Amino acid sequence: MRIDKFLKVSRILKRRSLANSACDSDKVFVNGKAVKPSHRVKEGDEVTIEFLSGKLTFIIKGLNEKASKEEASTLYEIVKD
Repeated sequence: MRIDKFLKVSRILKRRSLANSACDSDKVFVNGKAVKPSHRVKEGDEVTIEFLSGKLTFIIKGLNEKASKEEASTLYEIVKD
């Protein structure tokens, strides 16, 4: 699954366009490397997103392109807030 789609489906970022611009601005890192929106992620990858107020680091636990609102929080585990 693409990183931009994962961020939207997991509801970490509200819109896919927001995920695209975060990736294009080098604010999204997968396993320590800045990635573009088309980067493919897999279970076990560590993702870090830089916000103005700090960083969010999480590990991908599952990939489900059609996750419901209730299932969204099961797709990742927060490591650092």
